[in-house]
Amino acid sequence: MPESSVAPQHTKPGVADPLFVRACRSEAIERTPIWIMRQAGRYLPEYRALRERYDFLTSCRTPELACEITLQPVRRLGVDAAILFSDILVPLPGMGVDVAFNPGPQLARTIRSADDVRRLRVPDPAESTGYVLDAIRLLRRELAGTVPLIGFAGAPLTMAAYLVEGGATKSFEAFKRLLFGAPATAEALLRVCTETVAAYLSAQVEAGAQAAMLFDTWAGQFGPRDVEATVLPRVRDVVDAVRRAAVARGVPDLPIIYYAGEAAGWLSACRTTGADVIGVDWRIGLDAARASLGEGVALQGNLDPGILLGEPTIIRREAARVIAEAGGGPGRGPARGHIFNLGHGILPSTPPDHAKLLVDTVRELTEVTR
Repeated sequence: MPESSVAPQHTKPGVADPLFVRACRSEAIERTPIWIMRQAGRYLPEYRALRERYDFLTSCRTPELACEITLQPVRRLGVDAAILFSDILVPLPGMGVDVAFNPGPQLARTIRSADDVRRLRVPDPAESTGYVLDAIRLLRRELAGTVPLIGFAGAPLTMAAYLVEGGATKSFEAFKRLLFGAPATAEALLRVCTETVAAYLSAQVEAGAQAAMLFDTWAGQFGPRDVEATVLPRVRDVVDAVRRAAVARGVPDLPIIYYAGEAAGWLSACRTTGADVIGVDWRIGLDAARASLGEGVALQGNLDPGILLGEPTIIRREAARVIAEAGGGPGRGPARGHIFNLGHGILPSTPPDHAKLLVDTVRELTEVTR
């Protein structure tokens, strides 16, 4: 299933680690690396062609299909990292909750009581999501050192919110009722989610993922005090577990990325997660994000995905603005500790040529020529 011919080597001659990995470590780089959240998927015609033959979960659960879909944007766009094609909810069946996508996630049952939580289990990733680990091994062979591979998982709070709500929501009424009305039950649920996510993401690292990312899409629904008490301690637990897995694999400085949606109001607290990179959405400028987080942690982001629906001149202008806010640009080169990305996933109606323009623009505006 996977085709050959992926992007050229994105490693500087004489330097062992890829550009993306060095940027995650805030090392000196020759240009700003770029990849795009949800880059493997529904905006690409080659992806839609595959989806005419295979449904979403089949695509996730078939290593050859997941590999091919992961490689598609690497070939078309020339991004500096590949991210595994999957979904943050694939561990749920192993926990005892089936999930379908029609097209959004729909859980077979919700977790609303202490009895519901007791019926959950922490699955063995090799048994419940072995297809993900097989896809990672296959991708490492197919990528053959061209670009690094990012593994990912949903953060514990976001996973717990889906389990309580049964799908996507805007109000989080059921989850907040549990969190603030039955805190012991909520704590037990978060513990199960934390152990599951830690084991799942660690297994991806053990299988060969070269970076690990935690998506906390719903963390921004909570205020600073609740974030400090409920959200970030679980993130720290996962980061610690993934770090141990990376050390055991002989990669102690494997990059770990934490993305929290709508976190501008408490961004500074993200320093305590232990992550090497903090993903930032477009609701705060990267200059303000840097002032909030300080040095010593890299930033990833943060173009509004809607910009890619606009005119090419606007795409170039806004890309230049993000680069400048990070401290880079023409005459300055790349900002140290910045990975260019969108502030959220690419929109399905995005023209692929616009995504390619963004990648080319970032390269043009930040590459150091000698």
